Amino acid sequence: MKYDDTIVAISTPVGTGGIGIIRVSGSEAINIVNKSCDKNLLKVESHTINYGHILDDERAVIDEVLIMLMKAPKTFTRENIVEINCHGGVIVLNKVLMQIIKNGARLAENGEFTKRAFLNGRIDLSQVEAVMDIIEAKTELSLTQAINQLDGKLSHKIKMYQQELLEIIAKIEVSIDYPEYDEDLSVRFEADVKRLCSNLKVLLQTADTGQIIRDGVKAVIIGEPNVGKSSLLNILLEQNKAIVTDVAGTTRDSIEVYFNIEGVPFILFDTAGIRDTVDTVEKIGVMRSKQLVEQADLVIMVMDSQKKVSNNEKDILQSIKDKKVIYVQNKIDLGQSNILSDDDIQISTVTGDGIEKLKQVMKDTVMNKGISIEGSISNIRQKQALVNAIQSLDKAYAAIKISMPEDLIVIDLHESYGHLGMIIGETLKEEIINELFEKFCLGK
Repeated sequence: MKYDDTIVAISTPVGTGGIGIIRVSGSEAINIVNKSCDKNLLKVESHTINYGHILDDERAVIDEVLIMLMKAPKTFTRENIVEINCHGGVIVLNKVLMQIIKNGARLAENGEFTKRAFLNGRIDLSQVEAVMDIIEAKTELSLTQAINQLDGKLSHKIKMYQQELLEIIAKIEVSIDYPEYDEDLSVRFEADVKRLCSNLKVLLQTADTGQIIRDGVKAVIIGEPNVGKSSLLNILLEQNKAIVTDVAGTTRDSIEVYFNIEGVPFILFDTAGIRDTVDTVEKIGVMRSKQLVEQADLVIMVMDSQKKVSNNEKDILQSIKDKKVIYVQNKIDLGQSNILSDDDIQISTVTGDGIEKLKQVMKDTVMNKGISIEGSISNIRQKQALVNAIQSLDKAYAAIKISMPEDLIVIDLHESYGHLGMIIGETLKEEIINELFEKFCLGK
């Protein structure tokens, strides 16, 4: 793929709207748009908005437009950029797009504008991911986290830790070249490696929270039939999403919905009641429920507070003992309850009692208190790279403690440096980078 040509794409969603934007980026962007503009764009100043018309090959007007012109390098891609603000109809946008392609631009691939920003050093890979996270943010908290990452707060931390690693490597190389100073220096870089490793582990503690804020918590409501699982889903959502009847086994397939608690996103699953059944459809639903439990970040086990724990429920409880579980006793409005533990959340889906407490417990169970989202690790790729960096540092520290040769210690430190570089895209394979950009929409 060439990256020295000029690309174009529609940057706004397809469909009828007030405004549609066509973005053009590349060294020839201004010249290419100028060919079809009734205003001489070659003479206008950078970072200005200009009124004009886009014309076809016969110099007939295609649309009345506003043209934003930005000259390199002070642009998103660090190339010349022209953004044509058209009327938002599908026909007019496509006609303008085709005219710009006729003039010499190439239709951009998914995410290619952002990819050029990355390749030209405008942003690093963690900031690239932040662009997508901003677009897909579901809550204000997830948006704040993404904005912090785009602002370079994570990048700054990683580069700071990389610099500390380089300084440690330099100290070790001094000890190799000047062995008479080896004793004092070895004590110093042992402490430096230990401190840096500790700092990286603190950063790693942000990963689970960061990923939850970005992707949401997969929370699965389970229990026997007719204990109030669907009623709980409805009251949490404050709408009738699931069908509720007195007939056990009404829910035969899982229902997936999204909601958030104080900015923390949850993907909530209502499931078929788990029991032995001869009904073929219900059997499939029960199997699906068990599969969802295996994949869940959080399990909400609902029981009938008016009944003793059944053998079936004991089996369910045994199957989720290794999961993160909230135990909920429903139907407390009916009178005396058979509560298993003081930790059980007592609720009534009829009166709403206990629901606010349940929401707070759901949030507190998945969020690490005291963890800042500023400069946090926000996805699995970043987390794995950081884990690898810590493992290499741990190996280096262990090697120092047993007085291994310094050149072997340096190898582990360089490995750690490389793993940190993967977080911001310095040392990542091209195919992985390409795969990431393919997730972007056209025009971004």
